Amino acid sequence: MGLTHGRRTLFAAVCAVAVASIYAAQPALAQIGSDLEVPDARLGWIVAAGQLGYLAGLAVLVPLGDMIDRRKLMAGHLLLTAVGAVLAATATQTWALLVGLVVAGLFAVVVQTTVAYAAALSTPEERGRTLGVVTSGVVIGILGARVAAGALAALWGWRSVYVALAVLLVTLACLVLRALPPDTRADHATYRGVLRSLGGLFREGLFISRGLIAFFLFASFGTLWSGLALPLAAAPWHLSSAQIGLFGLAGLAGALGAARAGRWADTGIASAVTGGALVLLAASWLAIGQASWSLWLVVVGVVVLDFAVQAVHVSNQHLLTMTHPHRTSSVIGGYMVFYSLGSAVGATTTTTVFAGAGWAGSSILGAAFAACALAVWAASRRVATHPHLSPKEPLKAGQS
Repeated sequence: MGLTHGRRTLFAAVCAVAVASIYAAQPALAQIGSDLEVPDARLGWIVAAGQLGYLAGLAVLVPLGDMIDRRKLMAGHLLLTAVGAVLAATATQTWALLVGLVVAGLFAVVVQTTVAYAAALSTPEERGRTLGVVTSGVVIGILGARVAAGALAALWGWRSVYVALAVLLVTLACLVLRALPPDTRADHATYRGVLRSLGGLFREGLFISRGLIAFFLFASFGTLWSGLALPLAAAPWHLSSAQIGLFGLAGLAGALGAARAGRWADTGIASAVTGGALVLLAASWLAIGQASWSLWLVVVGVVVLDFAVQAVHVSNQHLLTMTHPHRTSSVIGGYMVFYSLGSAVGATTTTTVFAGAGWAGSSILGAAFAACALAVWAASRRVATHPHLSPKEPLKAGQS
């Protein structure tokens, strides 16, 4: 069928706004804690709430994309994410805020349904390009949310962030119904059958290898973005939260990596792109590790790291959706479980290592995660370069 530029842009916008609903609390944590009288030691739960909801959504909601009209599913999930944002914006108690963030995170898995639908609507020749553009939206949402939410919170308070998100989510839901084609299905799979099919993916070599690469990839990514504020806020820089948030602008260069990697994947070199990008990822830590004396080297390292991460991420999704063209929602949902777990591991270990070994220790940790991803790629490159050896048939009703 192919996709127009306008539809690709819409898909990217859906991803950007939906994923922003998970990360929007980060630059406003101090305000939220002061307003709702949340102790500093418990502020982490405000960030964790959205992540936990998202992880649950990957398991129980994303497989629905292989059963029902994804256009309607996207619109419904966008509206329910908006409900979560409204609950957060109007919360007067901490528990109410956490409920709103869990709801928003749960239905923010519309990102994965969007990526899967975009891949399904694309011709094989342009699928990589489409995934690159759509994944650029995810990058903008993750990193841009920090900048935009910080600015809104500074001007009108933290609640304005969630009000703005709710308005954008409702608007996008209407645009999805108006601008995207119906997602008709010739076969009708059962939910039980889809879940069994998803479980079967975890016995496939290509899926496991790409999942493990994603796990270590986003562990390295999480090591950077969950720990970078620590050395920047310390001597000799003593940067403010707003100044630290501006480093997210450097990370937006990763959007360029996603778009370019998609075009490379369309030429059949997705596996080579993965290997080269993982080498860049490991090398980027040499620059990032110099945070104690050079901010410019940190900026360069951040640009290279984000470029590499998005290049690998797009290449992984391209290979998996080309191998499983009739169950793109399930395969991307399963793949993103590795992403979520890796991000969590990176975020929790980097602060622990920093406390004991400083930023040098955290940088070695990030480089070690990158080296592990490279080792997995090297061990499985023959499988990765022949993704069509085991083509999959459409999932039938009740099929396991």
